[in-house]
Amino acid sequence: MRVSRVIVSAAIVATFCLAPASAGFAQDAPASARSAVTASEPSTLKVFANCTALNKIYPHGVGKKGAKDKTSGTPVRTFRVNTTVYNQNKKSDRDKDGIACEKK
Repeated sequence: MRVSRVIVSAAIVATFCLAPASAGFAQDAPASARSAVTASEPSTLKVFANCTALNKIYPHGVGKKGAKDKTSGTPVRTFRVNTTVYNQNKKSDRDKDGIACEKK
């Protein structure tokens, strides 16, 4: 019983310690590999010029956590929740509801 707990514990530790390197997390990668890892993913640190550019990456807009669309019609609920991207593109939130460039 004790041996199996040690093996399971070792497997759990190995999974959590090695997962970031094998999963390709950019913050754990060396600087030379970081650009290759993030090149295929949309940049979360980007300020978009306008809603057309933002909607190419986030088709229904991007909002901060807990945001709700203010509208007289059907509210947009399919926006991407990403507070960092929202904060960098807050200028595109015309109705100040916490969602930038919301679109149905």
